[in-house]
Amino acid sequence: MDPMSLLDGYMWLESLLYWLIALAGVVGAVLAATTRDDAYPAAGRQGKWIWVAILVASAFVVFTRFPFLSWAGIVAIGVYFFDVRPQIRNIVSGNYGW
Repeated sequence: MDPMSLLDGYMWLESLLYWLIALAGVVGAVLAATTRDDAYPAAGRQGKWIWVAILVASAFVVFTRFPFLSWAGIVAIGVYFFDVRPQIRNIVSGNYGW
């Protein structure tokens, strides 16, 4: 195998992953924008529009691949989907269990 084709394949895969993560940030911003306003304070989280702004900004820096900020954006998108969103979904659905 040609080493350049391996490098091209890696760069293509990396670009695809960054694009998918940026898309997840946009989807997260839409989900956050369509969630009830009172769910965020009930969960002890930042406000609804703050999360929308964080997710939109994160999607932008991930899509443009700013050197350090893109990693911070990836972390912010992950925090929303793996920590904030499940808690908000439980509150909205009426599942208040500990």
